Amino acid sequence: MNNVEITIIIPVFNEINTLEKLLEKINKINLKKQIIIIDDYSTDGSRQLIEKFDQDNLKKIFHGKNYGKGACIISSQKYVVGEYTIIQDADLEYDPNDIVKIYTQAKSKNCDVVYGSRVLNKNKYQKLENFSHRVRIYGNVFLTYLSNILNNQNLTDAHTCYKLFKSQIFKNISLKEKDFSFCPEITTKLSLKKISIKEIPINYQGRTYSEGKKIVATDGFKAIKTLIKYRFFSHD
Repeated sequence: MNNVEITIIIPVFNEINTLEKLLEKINKINLKKQIIIIDDYSTDGSRQLIEKFDQDNLKKIFHGKNYGKGACIISSQKYVVGEYTIIQDADLEYDPNDIVKIYTQAKSKNCDVVYGSRVLNKNKYQKLENFSHRVRIYGNVFLTYLSNILNNQNLTDAHTCYKLFKSQIFKNISLKEKDFSFCPEITTKLSLKKISIKEIPINYQGRTYSEGKKIVATDGFKAIKTLIKYRFFSHD
């Protein structure tokens, strides 16, 4: 694939209800793109659905067991061919139309990394509407605050899914965390490399646990541990 503008990485675990619609939305994005879908051993039919997808710009990866979101991203790294790389969850909490906005910001400003913030330029009522639970807002605020202190950053949403990187940077970061701790790991490693992270506001509509939300409170504690680990103890 030549002159690919963006690689879109889509980790999937049991997202049969949204996966097909998501791919339709991504296919409509007016960018020359590579799509990498990683099935993390789904049991709801997602795996079989992915097997049926047939398009030239799509790379499919199938895990032999359920490892986690970070493991999906690690599996995709060596296949990336786009100038930029972005992470896209399969549950449609994030609007794929925002990918163009994030890419345009990175390209026009020559940014190394751009995060799509769910809270930037939003008042507290808008934040409450977007997140499915008030506790998730407070948790995100605290983890972002801690990340900013440890990493000397000024982010509003360190744990957003929409993280876009110049692919040369992304492919040269050694990722280790297999679960949701991918987020604090990569943010910390970017900080240690003195790579600036820009933010722009994005659309977001959080879903509830009954609708399939997977991140839980224990992931917050893991995030804290991961921040400390890579900031002070691990050099890999």
